[in-house]
Amino acid sequence: MSYPNSTIPEDEIVKKILTAVLAAAVGLVCLAGCSSQSTQSTANAENANSKIQVVASFYPMADFAKKIGGDRVQVMNLVPAGTEPHDWEPSTNDMKTLSSAKLFIYNGAGMEKWVDNTLSSIGNDSLVQVEASKGITLRAAAKDEHEEEEGEEEHESSQYDPHVWLSPMNAKTEMANIRDGLIKADPDGESVYRENYEKYASELDALDQEYKDQLAKTTSKNIVVSHQAFGYLCDAYGLNQLAIEGIDADSEPDAKTMAAIADFVKQNNVKTIFSEELVSPKVAQTIADETGAACEELNPLEGLSDDDLAAGKDYFSVMRENLDKLVKALS
Repeated sequence: MSYPNSTIPEDEIVKKILTAVLAAAVGLVCLAGCSSQSTQSTANAENANSKIQVVASFYPMADFAKKIGGDRVQVMNLVPAGTEPHDWEPSTNDMKTLSSAKLFIYNGAGMEKWVDNTLSSIGNDSLVQVEASKGITLRAAAKDEHEEEEGEEEHESSQYDPHVWLSPMNAKTEMANIRDGLIKADPDGESVYRENYEKYASELDALDQEYKDQLAKTTSKNIVVSHQAFGYLCDAYGLNQLAIEGIDADSEPDAKTMAAIADFVKQNNVKTIFSEELVSPKVAQTIADETGAACEELNPLEGLSDDDLAAGKDYFSVMRENLDKLVKALS
């Protein structure tokens, strides 16, 4: 092909034409790709919006909600990973999240001191509320001398021990309450919620049996722990809990209490003092050092760290880790 009156060589013209055609083709491919990505992003957003919006007060409630809700729910845990939940308070953004949620799940039994005031102020009359501990026989919280001096009124929220989830059979009751709340919020998903509940109820039965079998063989029954969180677990499996701190794990014991705990450790040949991830191990380590005991972490499942979550840990895996540590300490 020749081009009259052109001063540009023919091969250069051909190259320019081919380059233009190729650029146009690439542009069309990019446009199609962007369109596809945009469509996919829109679909993902619509899928997320179609899920039942569930807000949970802290980790075990979120974990149970995800297990029972499955793919039909989107669960938001209010308390950030690695945060001790006893004294946590919701932010303005948390209030907004609650105001647009379909279902709110909290433990109750005095665990979330902020619930009543928060729910009365968010203006979400259609919010389905689940107090997961409802129906569970609560343990009275042991009072320490520091609390008694400050008076009952300031510690009204600690009248009961709220750590019910550390007994697998109590966790089973909490999952049943969450199942019922999900059915109320989303009747179309009833069969899914019931099926998921049955699956995890069976797993909790198996976990309960593991605890019974393994702890029945231990020679010692006394555990010394950072704070008063393991009472329900101890009641279920014949153990005795001595707590360094109270229900809320927010105060250090005085010298007299420290001495009494150290004496108990020595007299009862306690091999391990249990601290926990979300509370400073300083006091537990001090008692361990004074008595020659080891210091290990026992997880009350009040919250998992980002690393734990990334590793895929959940209620069941942590409870089994706890069981292994208890058996080792008590054997």
